[in-house]
Amino acid sequence: MEGMTERTKPEFDAPEGPAPSELVIRDIIVGDGAEAKPGDTVTVHYAGVEYDTGDEFDSSWNRGESIQFPLRGLIQGWQDGIPGMKVGGRRELVIPPHLAYGPAGAGHFLSGKSLIFIIDLIAVA
Repeated sequence: MEGMTERTKPEFDAPEGPAPSELVIRDIIVGDGAEAKPGDTVTVHYAGVEYDTGDEFDSSWNRGESIQFPLRGLIQGWQDGIPGMKVGGRRELVIPPHLAYGPAGAGHFLSGKSLIFIIDLIAVA
């Protein structure tokens, strides 16, 4: 876990071009701890912004504490994008609407939007 404590909230680079139609996974920092597998419970710090506007819609950093949840309860983009990540890693996910909160009008305030998350993986169980 060395190095995780000094981590700070990530900065998002403005994306170029149109939002991708499929999940994009980019490792910013490759971890060297336990590997997350589908169905695991993960402890993460994360921030999320809208692809088109760059507006932040959620951040565990702002709450000052990491969050733990089972992968299977999360949006598909997280279920597909976190497995293979190792503890200590920081990964960016660009998630199109069909892997996030569905098409526009699906009832969530983020429906129809492409999302960018930067996720720090702290622990897996």
